[in-house]
Amino acid sequence: MITKNEFLMILQMSPGYSFQDSFFIFTLFVIGYNISHHHSFSFPFSTQISYMNFIYQKSYILFFYTFAPQSGAVSKMIRYIKTNLFLFTLFHCIWIYGQTDTIEIKEIVVSGQRSPSIYSELNRVVTIIQKEQIRNAPVQSLQELLEYAVNIDVRQRGNFGVQADLSIRGGSFEQTLILLNGIKINDPQTGHHNLNIPIDINSVERIEILEGPGSRVFGPNAFSGAINIITEPHKSNIVNIFLTGGEHGYFKTNLSGSVSLGELKNFVSIGRSGSNGYMQNTDFGIANIFYHGSVIFSHTILDIQAGYQDKAFGANSFYTPKYPNQYEHTKATLASVKLTTGNKIKISPLIYWRRHQDRFELFRENPAAWYTGHNYHLTDIYGAEVNFTFSTSLGKTAVGLDFRSENILSNVLGESTGDTLDVPGEPAGFFTKEKSRKNISLFLEQNIIVEKFSASAGILTNWNTDFDWKMYTGADISYKIIPNIRIYGSVNQSLRIPTFTDLYYVGPTNVGNPHLKPEEAVTYELGTKYQNQFFNGHLSFFRRNGKNMIDWVRLPDSLKWESKNITQIITRGFEIAGYLDANKLINKSFPLKYLRLSYSFLETEKQSGEYISVYVLDYLKHKLNLEIEHSFYKDLRASWKITFQDRAGTYTDFTTGQEKPYNPFLLMDGRLFWDKRTYTIFIEASNLLSTKYFDLGNVRMPGRWIRFGGSVNLNFGK
Repeated sequence: MITKNEFLMILQMSPGYSFQDSFFIFTLFVIGYNISHHHSFSFPFSTQISYMNFIYQKSYILFFYTFAPQSGAVSKMIRYIKTNLFLFTLFHCIWIYGQTDTIEIKEIVVSGQRSPSIYSELNRVVTIIQKEQIRNAPVQSLQELLEYAVNIDVRQRGNFGVQADLSIRGGSFEQTLILLNGIKINDPQTGHHNLNIPIDINSVERIEILEGPGSRVFGPNAFSGAINIITEPHKSNIVNIFLTGGEHGYFKTNLSGSVSLGELKNFVSIGRSGSNGYMQNTDFGIANIFYHGSVIFSHTILDIQAGYQDKAFGANSFYTPKYPNQYEHTKATLASVKLTTGNKIKISPLIYWRRHQDRFELFRENPAAWYTGHNYHLTDIYGAEVNFTFSTSLGKTAVGLDFRSENILSNVLGESTGDTLDVPGEPAGFFTKEKSRKNISLFLEQNIIVEKFSASAGILTNWNTDFDWKMYTGADISYKIIPNIRIYGSVNQSLRIPTFTDLYYVGPTNVGNPHLKPEEAVTYELGTKYQNQFFNGHLSFFRRNGKNMIDWVRLPDSLKWESKNITQIITRGFEIAGYLDANKLINKSFPLKYLRLSYSFLETEKQSGEYISVYVLDYLKHKLNLEIEHSFYKDLRASWKITFQDRAGTYTDFTTGQEKPYNPFLLMDGRLFWDKRTYTIFIEASNLLSTKYFDLGNVRMPGRWIRFGGSVNLNFGK
């Protein structure tokens, strides 16, 4: 074991530490403290307190040199780093307090690696949002729920799932892969449509969030992270009815149920929501229908899913404030079949199809004389995958092949068809352009677990119609210091293929670029994770070196935005998060049910010259989240979600024409609910403080919005 004097000597070395050195020294303290604590030869308590105070003081200096190289950031960085080291110390004390010799944790299989893995053995940060947390949250859509996940940036245009752009760890909204039950559903036209998913939030069993690159696991477009939304048919026969009403003519209805027919388990959900809007031209209507069926035999599972969404909404200044009377109508359809079979060798073939159609109106009514008509787009994605997983003396091996065909018909995007094609369901619409491309990905991953050591390494070889074969690699390693604490590190390459909008869009204020290259990056990450019966948390530090990064930019004296490969962007940051289940720590009668606290910090170094950015350079520099659920009296409970966000970058104020910084803001959502076994009644409000804020420049978000409703849950048994 390292002595105290030896440890002090290490800390007193030159302050010019690298990012990795700083983390290593901080980890030495964590290891030393825990080993001494668990092996009955610890320092006296007073010495330990002094020891922790010393590491607190020294560590903020080390991290300051890493994260605040510019003198102008000195005072601000000291405040934020001290705050986060305090949070880490707080979480660490909870970890130590909760330590026991034997633990029993209900393990969850997640998709953080190519082969399904036990959550506690993952060498990466994967956040899981469980069913009960989803059900009781004061939100009405997936977009609002994800707003409170650590290091996720959800930039909404309107509430309740109307339209939102989602990014992870400072990436762009095009750089996050969205999956539904493991099926990739990203839209090749634009990332604005990635969250057009035909399911209601009440239908979701859990959500898995992979933070950091996942290209070698999921293929292209898992550039900065991936989100897997999971539904599961119940074994019992269940009917759920959900009704909500609120201000601004808001309503939401959902009917769902599970029916068990022998080995076939079925889940169906039908829902509709809408509102008159919180200001002019922000009305919307959304309809969803979704089916998930599962057949389980001895060593075989067959999963079938299908869904359809119809969404129409007023898009006041959504894409440009110059034309506030915009309108959009989208339709999304998907279907997939997946088979998992085998015993020693698991074989998982799947096929899927996704269609997305949209009509975009620059003028909802009273069009300008020069306006030639609406924009029409229709994308079809056909995909097939096959994965093989097997175990040997060398560990678990996964091999996979992924084929994906992306196709678009449009009157704006693509290359000329030489003719006109009718738009389905649009008598006045015609397609005049098209584009198709194919993508093939080959995967190989090896996972090894030897006692306390775990490692995963993999290769992605990718080919695209527009780009040659190229290889991307990555590796994750971790070591379990003591039963509940694991330190980990990873190095992963990633890529993102340009969307059809990036390549071909031409409009009044935007011009695409057909010569764009794929985005590429290498991400380095170091961290520590903790898990026991009632608490889990992590502390992580990362750095992403990106090249050929794509963004819509313009020069100060230009009126049009152009899509370009910005030469290089370096993103680095850290995050700390903890989840405490107070009922498991104390007992179920304790008023506090759970508490989740997280903070993330990002900073970016860019080489973009004098360009003004729309997306990539407008990242969340600081994000602090707090979630609490507690009881008042018997079955009367409340849940609260609070977030503080401070965004880097600027936007052009449409009324003045001047560049303005994004103002930091605090949001608070709350729900008060009476929860019984067969029914729930609630009243809730978003933006309780009626904060005035923008997620995107010139798109004003709504103030306080009050809603009320209830649900009935009927269980008819098996």
